[in-house]
Amino acid sequence: MVALSLPFTFTCRRRRRRMNTLLLPPPLQLRFPSVKFRRQKQTLAAHLSISKQLNIEEEDEVVSYPNGPYDFSPLLEFLSTYTATTTDTNSPTQLEPTELRLAESYRAVPAPLWHSLLKNLSSTPSSIPIAYALVTWLQKHNVCFSYELLYSILIHALGRSEKLYEAFLLSQRQTLTPLTYNALIGASARNGDLEKALNLMCRMRRDGYQSDYVNYSLIIQSLIRSNSIDLTMLDKFYDEIEADMIELDGQLLNDMIVGFAKAGDVDRALVFMGVVQGNGLSPKTATVVTLISELGNSGRTEEAEAVFEELKEAGLKPRTRAFNALLKGYVKTGSLKDAEYIVSEMERSGVAPDEHTYSLLIDAYGNAGRWESARIVLKEMEANNVQPNSFVFSRILASYRDRGEWQRSFQVLKEMKNSGVNPDRQFYNIMIDTFGKYNCLVHAMSTFERMKLEEIEPDTVTWNTLIDCHSKHGHHNKAEELFEAMQQSGSFPCTTTYNIMINSFGELEKWEEVKGLLSKMQSQGLLPNVVTYTTLINIYGQSGRFNDAIECLEVMKSTGMKPSSTMYNALINAYAQRGLSEHAVNAFRIMKGDGLKPSLLALNSLINAFGEDRRDAEAFAVLKYMKENDMKPDVVTYTTLMKTLIRVEKFERLAYEGTKFPYLNSETQSFDAAKVPAVYEEMLLSGCIPDRKARAMLRSALRYMKSTLKK
Repeated sequence: MVALSLPFTFTCRRRRRRMNTLLLPPPLQLRFPSVKFRRQKQTLAAHLSISKQLNIEEEDEVVSYPNGPYDFSPLLEFLSTYTATTTDTNSPTQLEPTELRLAESYRAVPAPLWHSLLKNLSSTPSSIPIAYALVTWLQKHNVCFSYELLYSILIHALGRSEKLYEAFLLSQRQTLTPLTYNALIGASARNGDLEKALNLMCRMRRDGYQSDYVNYSLIIQSLIRSNSIDLTMLDKFYDEIEADMIELDGQLLNDMIVGFAKAGDVDRALVFMGVVQGNGLSPKTATVVTLISELGNSGRTEEAEAVFEELKEAGLKPRTRAFNALLKGYVKTGSLKDAEYIVSEMERSGVAPDEHTYSLLIDAYGNAGRWESARIVLKEMEANNVQPNSFVFSRILASYRDRGEWQRSFQVLKEMKNSGVNPDRQFYNIMIDTFGKYNCLVHAMSTFERMKLEEIEPDTVTWNTLIDCHSKHGHHNKAEELFEAMQQSGSFPCTTTYNIMINSFGELEKWEEVKGLLSKMQSQGLLPNVVTYTTLINIYGQSGRFNDAIECLEVMKSTGMKPSSTMYNALINAYAQRGLSEHAVNAFRIMKGDGLKPSLLALNSLINAFGEDRRDAEAFAVLKYMKENDMKPDVVTYTTLMKTLIRVEKFERLAYEGTKFPYLNSETQSFDAAKVPAVYEEMLLSGCIPDRKARAMLRSALRYMKSTLKK
């Protein structure tokens, strides 16, 4: 039917359930007929037979110690003192008569009973040494002939006990078979050693064995647990499954849905959800919750709600997690009414909101600026015996921070303590970030000192936040001082810390210190990331060291990293600031050549570059390019265009006044500044709300035109 599954599922009921799953016809486009290998088919049939026999014996409790037909107590007592080193070198004929008689007394025991005994011994870590001794002893005396299953059971047990090294040592005593391969792959996946699991799957394929669908499930689950799932790997797995024509069981389909959803490809996740439903199966509730959550994170709340309704139509009662997943999507998209409706629906359905529910609702009110409503939610929490925690107050504080009301931080802290909740590290980190963002550095340092007085140890995020806020506001010496204090406190800088300090030294044009930081970073085993290279390109570009910036770009590409749009934005902007429009255009072309879609920021920088170079026609050509490619210009776009027109007008006026050619007069001038009001009007018609800078640009153009007319 399929390649061998893990050998540790012994009950007929579970085996029948899997077989029934495989018999359900999947949709035509995703049908995977099984490949039948003769060797595997025979082995599978044998072990299915063994499993059925074993299930009967287990249900009848034949293996009961010592009251059953076979009393294993003497053997277990012997094995408790048995060591492989003292007996493996001797042949059975050289053993003492006591051990030989013991072996003969158990020679009639059926293999399934040995499997059951080993399974029982392997179920607890304390008895695994005896289980190991049992396998060695059975093989030595040729008492049981299904050794690959015995080894697989033991490898599986060692993996569950986090003894992966011992499992691999044990596997070396036998030629690897599909059963032992599956056991090793499962042990590696469960212990988070994905590299070993993937290498074993490749080796298994080279040995001519088809991988089991259970292997793919275990590896995908491990990737999800470690939060290292990615589309490339999932696509590779899917291609292998399709090439080997392995039929997907219900568990693997659920894992595929969760994997693709968490990897960011929600559309593929929905396709596999359709496969599950098309086969007449019901997806797991946890799978549906994950899909709802990821759809919400992607802003696709209508689809998230549709999946949620399907969950109810299938007869499943949504619990708190499902409601929270949908609520999170509405909060993220700013749909306050929908968020309120979901909470009301929870109450009508008899589902109790938890801390996460209230935290999300507080977020929604905070984002909408409804602080009083957020406070009412706190009162509701108390009324419903849900104790608010530090995280809830952290979300309130973050909402104030994001809306610029940093003064309310003290009020949040006071309310928090009145509720009997002590601030934790996360709360203090947000508080420091709030003060740092609005240049209240004295308050940021006071919060840092209070945090230490309350014996809350600062973490890397704390130090990075402090260093960054001082650097951003021009206090570079203090940033360097904090960087040194961080290391003296025993907290190790991370890549983010070094990126902040590289930017700080770069703004001061301390190039030797920048190189020193890069060397120190690499000596500590920290490799530069995309942010590091972007920071370097930015500081080199802003200082006019364009050769160094281009060199960074090439070094980054040589390491296999792909440049980001942000990196090219920094380079284009650096050229623009110096009026090097041709270089900016060239960087723009390279960006497109690398397969990156130009961002609005990059195009605005390009307009600025043409403006600095007084090339107004090319600047307006960029605006045309935006419109043709369905990119909506923003306030910065129109403001930069207005600035370009004024700059060109002033330059032409100066050139005209200093000309030696009398036939040039004011009537022949283009008066580019006169076009500024038209640009401003277009900005209004496009739906952009002018900011202070845009209004100032309009006033400047009007004043200039007025003064020119007087002349």
